[in-house]
Amino acid sequence: MNLEVFKQISDTNRWGLLLPEIYLVGLALILLVFEMLFRRQDLLLIVRVAIWGQVLLLGLMVLQYLEGFPTGSVTAFSGLLTQTPATEVMRLFFVAGSILVSFLATTYLRRQNLPRTEFFAITMLITVAMMVLVQSSQFVLFFVALETVTIGFYVLVAYCRQSPFSLEAGLKFLILGALSSAILLFGIVFLYGVAGNPALPGHVADSMNFADLASFIAANPTNPLVLIGTCLVLAGVAFKVGAVPFQIWIPDVYQGAPTPVTAFLAVSSKAAGVFVLLTLVRGPFASLHSFLVPLLSTVAVLTILFGNLTALPQRNVKRLMGLSGIAHAGYLLVGVVASMTVDWAVYAVVFYLITYLLASFGVFGVMIQMAGDDDSDQEVDHYEDLGQRHPFLAGVLTVGLGSLAGIPPLGGFIGKLLIFIAAFQAGLYGLLAASIIGVVISIYYYFGWIREAVFRVWRSPEGSPAQEGASTFTVSTVEIVTLGGLSALTIGIGIFPSLVDCLMRL
Repeated sequence: MNLEVFKQISDTNRWGLLLPEIYLVGLALILLVFEMLFRRQDLLLIVRVAIWGQVLLLGLMVLQYLEGFPTGSVTAFSGLLTQTPATEVMRLFFVAGSILVSFLATTYLRRQNLPRTEFFAITMLITVAMMVLVQSSQFVLFFVALETVTIGFYVLVAYCRQSPFSLEAGLKFLILGALSSAILLFGIVFLYGVAGNPALPGHVADSMNFADLASFIAANPTNPLVLIGTCLVLAGVAFKVGAVPFQIWIPDVYQGAPTPVTAFLAVSSKAAGVFVLLTLVRGPFASLHSFLVPLLSTVAVLTILFGNLTALPQRNVKRLMGLSGIAHAGYLLVGVVASMTVDWAVYAVVFYLITYLLASFGVFGVMIQMAGDDDSDQEVDHYEDLGQRHPFLAGVLTVGLGSLAGIPPLGGFIGKLLIFIAAFQAGLYGLLAASIIGVVISIYYYFGWIREAVFRVWRSPEGSPAQEGASTFTVSTVEIVTLGGLSALTIGIGIFPSLVDCLMRL
């Protein structure tokens, strides 16, 4: 009998579903082997293998999905993993994000005396963990994947060992990250304990499985221990997203971390957290609709207002991107709340994340070009007259910031519009009003940055605050193509909203 059960479990282990993840792990290991085999001066080969190896994977995944995109859900590994059309889009999202982080890292590491191979390897392993995380349908795998992501970021945030800002950011992220992990684990244990209690109706043996836990919570929606466990789990995930009141780490960590890592945290890590929230509120916690909607709505409003209002006086651009990212987390939370009532809001959130990726990496690409040896010290004033000195970079910056602000006809406008429509259809009128107010506030600081870069601003003749040597660097052809492509896609998605219909049909 035991052999028969073991055979049934083994039959569900469909390793072919995880070929992209296996490929990335293998590529990371190959990079480490290459570093041992080749001389230090041959590290350029490692950089090329890292980037083009990931580009090859992305191309193969796109070709596979062009032949036939999955239309249903597939469960494997005895219920540990569930693949849906939305998770497949997110897997592409994370691979694309890893490629862009590696692209930014080539410029950053060229200026720093830091290990290169390890950076690319850790980036790929974090990406694999994110891909597994969004497919998790059981709390054990969920927690392991999430902690793998977090531990990888502990290393990357403090990667620039000679910078006190980077080391300080790494220490703060470590302490607060450990606290959030403890909160999350405590919530999981709460739910595991209460769901396995035979004295309660609908108790289940495998309360770690999302589907089984959903049936138990549906039978006990008002149990205080269930509500406490749910709040603790959501609080642990909210830390990864940067939602109020778990946003305190973001400004300091974003400023101190190397710019590629800041971009990685701002885009991929936030996207993983938001998608996990979608999975939880539409899965095991779906029956707590009446409890979660007002709770998450309050968090969303506070997050939007806090992020935008604190970004208004900010002059350091990395902190500004961090604080504005808090506001974007609030907009995404609006989509998460709407998805509990409106099914297609899931794809509105995914589309918003895609436009956020394109715009954010465009802005971070310009920032890494403008940065000096200490990339934590970047002020808005350093971009003075960028349009005169480097028109291309000024154009990329304008498109990226305009999209983040939600200005038509850029992709960010369509992303926000979809979120707002979903909120309207879900009857979340208060959230919709707060979101619109937040967008109006954000225009001030986004356009203040654009004003410095594009328009001539009168200053006293005592001197310009622009960074020394900022006008002497050159932008390579690869960088022009990459940044130009990000801007072109941002504009294209805004002008051709039919691309949204393609996503909705997934």
